[in-house]
Amino acid sequence: MTRKPYFFVLVVFLLASVLPVLGQGHPERGQAVASPHLRAQRPIHTFSIVARDPATGELGVAVQSHWFSVGPIVPWAEAGVGAVATQSLVDPSYGPLGLALMRAGRSAPEALKALLAGDEGREVRQVAMIDAQGRVAAHTGSKAIQAAGHIVGENFSVQANLMLNDRVWPAMAKAFVAASGDLADRMLAALDAAQEVGGDIRGKQSAAIIVVSGKPTGRPWADAILDLRVDDSPEPLKELRRLVNLERAYNHMNAGDLAMEKKDNEGALREYGTAERLVPDNAEMVFWHAVALVNMGRVEESLPLFRRVFAMDPNWATLTPRLVQSEMLPGDVKLMERILSVAKNR
Repeated sequence: MTRKPYFFVLVVFLLASVLPVLGQGHPERGQAVASPHLRAQRPIHTFSIVARDPATGELGVAVQSHWFSVGPIVPWAEAGVGAVATQSLVDPSYGPLGLALMRAGRSAPEALKALLAGDEGREVRQVAMIDAQGRVAAHTGSKAIQAAGHIVGENFSVQANLMLNDRVWPAMAKAFVAASGDLADRMLAALDAAQEVGGDIRGKQSAAIIVVSGKPTGRPWADAILDLRVDDSPEPLKELRRLVNLERAYNHMNAGDLAMEKKDNEGALREYGTAERLVPDNAEMVFWHAVALVNMGRVEESLPLFRRVFAMDPNWATLTPRLVQSEMLPGDVKLMERILSVAKNR
């Protein structure tokens, strides 16, 4: 299929418009800095990974840094397009501009080459990109603070700067290749490996992970499988893993709700049960599981769940009858009395 001429005009216009702003430094997502003298003001030194799962097409970025709120600055990803990590003396515009070029048909290596060519500050940058076909490219500028480097592998790139030693990025690559599980599991394994061999010479502060689906739906909120940030923590990787587990549980809850809409009761209960096993102390998930059982006519099975929730917090018992007006529970007085009877001190 041949592209029409206006496609190329659009790409040229994009490059002409955006390349001159590179090298000026962008301390925040999408906010340009007028003076080039400010470009060294945001030293987001860090270690990160960009990767693609060839089985699912999922794309992702994971990062940890001793810098506050690294999540809005370093990782960028778009379903069916690519993923970018931009760090060191960071220019966040590499994220949206890299994605724009890949969306317009450039490969990751082509996109990175084009952006570096227009950046006078390229030697203080560290950037990695991967596209939806798994083509990868990375750049570590000669002026990145040591220890600094990257490794490009099949469907991934790991990169780090201002590290305690030069074992960090090789450990990341080895861990990612050896790890099992989904893309998030493997990227988190890479981050853990980096920390285990020394990590950022300054210590730990924030972390983030983004995973997007392989095929875009046209609904970005649905394409994001994970989009989580730990802005400030003494143990950002541990907190990030906790959030990933919680996000997965809520994803199962959402899948259960969709199954309910499709009248797939057994499928819904499987999803709700999986969510509860992931976070057994989460009252919210137990409560809505119980509500779903009532709406399936399986009241006896719901009562132990209601009892657990009401014991966690009696406010859930106060909430339960309010669901009748919203038609989320049947308007049966005796049924409601039965449910509320399992609440203690009521």
